[in-house]
Amino acid sequence: MTRVEILQADITTLAVDAIVNAANERMLGGGGVDGAIHRAAGPELLAACRAVPEVAPGVRCPTGECRITPGFNLPAKWVIHTVGPVWDGGGYGEPELLASCYRGALELTRERGLSSIAFPAISCGVYGYPIDAAAAVVRATVGEFLARDDALQRVLLTAFDAQVLAALQAALGE
Repeated sequence: MTRVEILQADITTLAVDAIVNAANERMLGGGGVDGAIHRAAGPELLAACRAVPEVAPGVRCPTGECRITPGFNLPAKWVIHTVGPVWDGGGYGEPELLASCYRGALELTRERGLSSIAFPAISCGVYGYPIDAAAAVVRATVGEFLARDDALQRVLLTAFDAQVLAALQAALGE
């Protein structure tokens, strides 16, 4: 996958068309990547997220789905918010939901005519998804998308630490 790069980086500093936010269903900020993105983007991001209609009480973005907002003060033009699954052993549809997060974000890039996107390790922080299992989902989902889409030029998979970096590199054969 020559259009895929794996790096250890602060996703909020990357100059790409879109970054992906590992959000919660409320889309009102939180910890980890979500909190960092909200802090870096500025208060306009919270206002834009509040403007996203709820699809159920307190839910703007259900698990496995994506929503898009401007990036405001970020180098990225857009933020694609997605809610990954909480790991509960793998027997509750977690791999399919995680794949849906990646696929949905990639499809939004195509719909918007974007050429670059950066992903964090969705669900691998406080949601407890094992990084090796998540990396296998990423490899399959991103590889499948890129095999049928020529417009997307760069997919950055960002790691927040050396363990995540190593797992992504091993899964993608780098």
